[in-house]
Amino acid sequence: MRSFNFFGRLCTAFHDYPSLSKIIVVSTLSSGSLIAYSEANTNNGNRGRVAHADAVASKKKKVVVLGTGWAAMTFLKNLNNSIYEVEVVSPRNFFLFTPLLPSVTCGKVEARSIVEPIRNIIRKKNIDVSYREAECTKIDPANNKIYCRATANTNSKRREEFAIDYDYLIIAVGAQVNTFNTPGVEGNCHFLKEIDDAQKIRRNVIDAFEKASLPNLTEEERKKILHFVVVGGGPTGVEFAAELHDFVNEDVVKLYPMVQNFVKITVLEATDHILNMFDKRITKFAEHKFGRDNIEVKLGSMVTKVTENEICTKAKGSDKTTSMPYGMVLWSTGIGPRPIVKDFMKQIGQGNRRALATDEWLRVEGVGNVYALGDCATINQRKVMEDITEIFKKADADNSGTLTLKEFQDISNDICERYPQMQLYLKSKPVRNIFDRPSQVKGKASKESIELSIEEFKSALSEVDTQLKNLPATAQVANQQGAYLAKCFNRMEECEINPEGPTRIRGTGRHRFRPFRYRHLGQFAPLGGEQTAAQLPGDWVSIGHSSQWLWYSIYASKQVSWRTRALVVSDWIRRFIFGRDTSGI
Repeated sequence: MRSFNFFGRLCTAFHDYPSLSKIIVVSTLSSGSLIAYSEANTNNGNRGRVAHADAVASKKKKVVVLGTGWAAMTFLKNLNNSIYEVEVVSPRNFFLFTPLLPSVTCGKVEARSIVEPIRNIIRKKNIDVSYREAECTKIDPANNKIYCRATANTNSKRREEFAIDYDYLIIAVGAQVNTFNTPGVEGNCHFLKEIDDAQKIRRNVIDAFEKASLPNLTEEERKKILHFVVVGGGPTGVEFAAELHDFVNEDVVKLYPMVQNFVKITVLEATDHILNMFDKRITKFAEHKFGRDNIEVKLGSMVTKVTENEICTKAKGSDKTTSMPYGMVLWSTGIGPRPIVKDFMKQIGQGNRRALATDEWLRVEGVGNVYALGDCATINQRKVMEDITEIFKKADADNSGTLTLKEFQDISNDICERYPQMQLYLKSKPVRNIFDRPSQVKGKASKESIELSIEEFKSALSEVDTQLKNLPATAQVANQQGAYLAKCFNRMEECEINPEGPTRIRGTGRHRFRPFRYRHLGQFAPLGGEQTAAQLPGDWVSIGHSSQWLWYSIYASKQVSWRTRALVVSDWIRRFIFGRDTSGI
């Protein structure tokens, strides 16, 4: 019986692997038999493995990720489902820790310390991930294809172009600086969006002090060279102004003592306050501190034109234009869509928007297999009043045409999950108060017996959509969106069978996933002099040195690798001991 099994297995082996029959021929040779067997077995084994790999790859869903910023990086780090073949396309082959860009401009942190090669991130993944250093030039949603152009330097004058098919496309290309079509901005101002921008500003700052130190310059010429103008009083502009002020007071006084008194920093803000997205206590403190530090803040000042030597402004509510000479201008006033996003928006009928509109699951509206997240997108939250009739019908369990307190409470959790503005509204006006009727006798029993008609229900929730707010274009939002979308992709098959989302208001069943919900974890505004303003959840505001150390701790912990974490911390320590690097390299 054992002999029969042996010969049966042997015949099967020869049938599956014909080249193994060569063993019989070469086995008569005294020394070559083992080698012949080894080679034949290896070749067939490789062919088997390749065939198996091809078969597995053919079953995988192709996911193409555009970008290597916060949203894309977080998605890649959290994706762990092996059913996907992931291809990353971006002209930037590294992740950039953007919150520390202002620190690079004046030598507090080195540029290499806040970048992590994207290949270092994807090589640690146990899923099929590849990277292409290229720029996406066109998205073809009708054919599930993108067209790319290589950005790597080659000997050929013509850059290589290629196309990539996809099953799912994730657009996370970020945004570009919005100049509002102001004349002269593109050619005369600095921006602070990329690592190259920070390095260019750093070189220009150092060059300005070196140039101002040359002999035979008049005082007016030195004042012009050392006049630094920041357009925009948001977090980036304020932090840069604070970093520059610290650089002047801590390092310039030692290295360029003859020109320190000619330095002037001006912040131009078109609204009534700087840091207007922060608590009023922080705004007030920042304006007073800048006043004490001799940083001039001009509120209600709109820039109308920037020339090679002067910047022209107009006061709010006035037609009079004034101009002032400058040495360097940093433009930090907002963001706008990139050309590839603009073109895609036109294709899908969103040409009049400022960013790609997505639903609450980050899917681009009108394109089911394309997702957009980060600065290039905005969530178009559906309004309650658009679905108020369907909500009423869904809650009216007995089809009586009226709604009781209990019926509404039974579905309120699903409604709050589907419409976040409802949850905010119910915090200020509890469910029981919606069923208040002045004509009824007050009391628990009377409220439970009250029944609202559809018109009364609409009237009670008429102000619910005023709670809608757009999410800010911050790294924190992009980071949470990337983690959310990775979780959805990890559970795609499981949730297809067992949906975990809220009840469908229009239609039957449940949504596959819970919609994205942003959780605000707080924000910082470094103000210079080792003082930082912190606004944390729960209306908790802290300003001072303790908040600065909290800033150090959180930004160190948020680094994407131990390598960048060690480099950033060492840069901070080096600056405390030796001062900033003023080489401009």
